[in-house]
Amino acid sequence: MTSAEQLPVRGAVDADWVVRRMRGLGAALPPDDGVAVFNQVYLDVAEELRQRLERGHFEDRAAAVAGELGVRFAERYLAAVDAAAAGRRAPACWRPLFQLRHHPAVRPAQFALAGINAHVGHDLPLALLDVCAERGVEPVLLEGAFEQLGELLAELEERIRDELLPEPDVLDVADPLAHLAGAWSLERARDGAWAAFRALWELRGDPELAGELAERLGAGAGLAGRLLLTPLRG
Repeated sequence: MTSAEQLPVRGAVDADWVVRRMRGLGAALPPDDGVAVFNQVYLDVAEELRQRLERGHFEDRAAAVAGELGVRFAERYLAAVDAAAAGRRAPACWRPLFQLRHHPAVRPAQFALAGINAHVGHDLPLALLDVCAERGVEPVLLEGAFEQLGELLAELEERIRDELLPEPDVLDVADPLAHLAGAWSLERARDGAWAAFRALWELRGDPELAGELAERLGAGAGLAGRLLLTPLRG
């Protein structure tokens, strides 16, 4: 088994590339595009990841893998955007957002929640698998990186709720948006992503079965995303 010490950690340079790609994407899309809405809140978090890497926030090599995981994670989102732009079939988890990105009755918070749902529910377990397989390490050695990435994801969810959801005293309890926003949980999504990653790792010797599970993850995240994007009035 390959030692993690033998492989270089992808750090600030790769994170800078991710930030530049997201900035370019944001500049190219109209602000009311659903993908642009998600991209903007994600960009803020990607910039925070880059700054932490530049400041040496991840002091030891094990913790630095969190930076690599963050980059691989973001690359999956950007690959889905590129596929949709080229007319190729994007992963099922992202299709609802791409299909409804211009719907006038879908609110910005819904676009952002659908994006993070797709990203965590499908892309995160596959990004974990990528890092684990390339470094030749067992899943337990990625737990610290997973927790540190979780801190950035919590910031992403907080930005979505603070910036795109009305204040509680403004958001009517009868407003369907209140129920949609309350129905999705980052903590549950993260737990599911880790469990899915562990299952995929155990199935690495059976590519057909592992591929089927990955497809099911995408389909499940896509279904949840479609519900989050239910057109609402107001």
